[in-house]
Amino acid sequence: MASPTQFISQVRAEAAKIIWPNRREVTTTTIMVFIMATVFSLFFFVVDLLIRGGLTMVLQAVS
Repeated sequence: MASPTQFISQVRAEAAKIIWPNRREVTTTTIMVFIMATVFSLFFFVVDLLIRGGLTMVLQAVS
């Protein structure tokens, strides 16, 4: 177990290792997240339409 002084020293050493993304990386990542969210939402929308259409056909055939 480290003393509080050693702990603070270790925390500062670990914090110094952090590499923060630059503006270009953040912008690129953000755009990719929006694109992927759109693609997945369209995919699940189409899957939902297919399932709903299939269930509707089955329920109409049973009735």
